[in-house]
Amino acid sequence: MITVGLTTWSEHPALNNGLSPVSLNNYAAYLPTVEIDNSFYGVPRISTVNNWLKQVPKNFQFIIKANQFMTKHDLKNAKPMDLIEREQVFKVFLSSIKPLVINHKLKTILFQFPPYFNCTDDNINYLRNVRFMMSNMPIAIEFRNNSWYYKTNRLSTTNLLKELNFTEVIVDEPHSINTGVPFYPVVTNEALTVIRLHGRNNKGWNIRTKNWRKERTLYCYSDIELANLAKIVNKLKLKTKEVCIIFNNNSGKDAAPNALKLVELLNLHFKDLADRQLSLF
Repeated sequence: MITVGLTTWSEHPALNNGLSPVSLNNYAAYLPTVEIDNSFYGVPRISTVNNWLKQVPKNFQFIIKANQFMTKHDLKNAKPMDLIEREQVFKVFLSSIKPLVINHKLKTILFQFPPYFNCTDDNINYLRNVRFMMSNMPIAIEFRNNSWYYKTNRLSTTNLLKELNFTEVIVDEPHSINTGVPFYPVVTNEALTVIRLHGRNNKGWNIRTKNWRKERTLYCYSDIELANLAKIVNKLKLKTKEVCIIFNNNSGKDAAPNALKLVELLNLHFKDLADRQLSLF
């Protein structure tokens, strides 16, 4: 199975006749999954999660990003969390997403670690602790530090994630010898493989201008690039039950058009969505 989605639902005018914001109800008429990013900044309320469920069809699923304190983004703060405080965030987070789990709407929890989360014994142990604290929850791991991909570490990284039943996120982003991580199409989980596409805007990604955070994903994938991606996806689907592709290249509102083009190239037809589109217009 192949699924395609975007980060957030509100910022994709291509799904709403050029208008923005886009409702989740509208979004769910076109694509079968969405990545929730707001959870990185604050754990969502259960009432909010239940409201999401009311707006999506039966086969729709959510990827929800782990909170920043679960991925140690606070280590650069003057006073980072201690172990007990961090464990409490895990507990609150698990409680908040329980409706997704009960209703079979959780595809995976995305742990996107910061660039300074490198391949060390301490961080390897932390990954083991993540599995322990998250029990049997589906988890996808996105590394942003190249040390996990060094030739001396790459195989052990893959084996570790297989052992812990984690999905290793396949990342597409600008990269050079010193920055970024490589596009590494590996399968570590037979149930789910995730590809996250950040675009290939090398200048916007690496040069920290005033508007860097808005410019870094300013990129539109060409038809040729999407066709090459489709070939990779078709190979990966032979090794895993599901390949999910998430487009995050949305500074110029290109994510939705790119996603819909990939859906066309892969000749995908998502159950429940066609009838839902007709009911909206």
